[in-house]
Amino acid sequence: MTNIQGPAIFLAQFMGDQAPFNDLESICRWAASLGYVGVQIPSWDSRLIDLEKAANSKTYCDELKGRVEACGVKITELSTHLQGQLVAVHPAYDVMFDGFAPEHLRGNPKARTEWAIQTLKNAAKASRNLGLDAHATFSGALIWHTVYPWPQRPAGLVEAGFKELANRWRPILDVFEEQGVDLCYEIHPGEDLHDGVTFERFLEATGNHPRCNILYDPSHFVLQQLDYLQYLDFYHEKIKMFHVKDAEFNPSGKSGVYGGFQSWIDRPGRFRSLGDGQVDFKSIFSKLAQYNYAGWAVLEWECCIKDAEQGAKEGAPFIRQHMIKVTERAFDDFAGADIDQQLLNNIIGIGL
Repeated sequence: MTNIQGPAIFLAQFMGDQAPFNDLESICRWAASLGYVGVQIPSWDSRLIDLEKAANSKTYCDELKGRVEACGVKITELSTHLQGQLVAVHPAYDVMFDGFAPEHLRGNPKARTEWAIQTLKNAAKASRNLGLDAHATFSGALIWHTVYPWPQRPAGLVEAGFKELANRWRPILDVFEEQGVDLCYEIHPGEDLHDGVTFERFLEATGNHPRCNILYDPSHFVLQQLDYLQYLDFYHEKIKMFHVKDAEFNPSGKSGVYGGFQSWIDRPGRFRSLGDGQVDFKSIFSKLAQYNYAGWAVLEWECCIKDAEQGAKEGAPFIRQHMIKVTERAFDDFAGADIDQQLLNNIIGIGL
């Protein structure tokens, strides 16, 4: 068995305009001071990384790694959640997602999609130049608006949607294959890849592409009322990344999974800081150890109640306490003995 790496922290929710959250070195030193040993970098924030430059310059990447490691942490993975979303956007969401694209591409869905695809290809090359072997993203969505349809979906719609989604992603996955990097989709409501069945549909549509993998985040499964522990039993071979994020689900006579268009604090399903929700992290870390997960345990902080800095401060020791140093020998080895073939034959009852 192998050991999980960590604790690490996803910087996306912490970047801001005030120190120490407004530049690479200061936020990395802040993370290290809290006990984190790794940082996951959102590639859309130019204060942290120039993704195009990283894709084309090993020298730049070596310098970037050096700057980060001088602060006491290392880069765990890059993220293109926002850019990945733009690979596949249904027109109903054009206005809402336009803000994820550079200003000159807004209002031009075709150019926006082309930019997103090229950005993902750059991310594959940048990851390799940084010596990383996994990358985080979203799948985007073409048929999410039909997830609970009325009237019913016409025959063939789901198949056509996943075929088109795979057509857009397969050339990107091929570049990740060339670079030797796993592309990990965060399984997430709002994406066409939002549970196990939809991941399987997409994987099949890509021709079971070897670089098509999963970023596991149990909080999104709590909000869907999906069995997040059995999910590990089904998909552990494809899980290459792990966001440690808590959540709770408290349905009432007024609201359930869909949330009633309420703000986060009033929804039955809410994201919480680590330890404040309902996720069984002891069982998750045990299963990940059982299945030889060798990647990082990365805090993703999202909570509608607790302050971000408090959540980050509490997160590192929480993850560290749950990490399992796997055993190198069986607990009952003391009762064993060297192989004695005659003894084995006697116990089986042969050769007497």
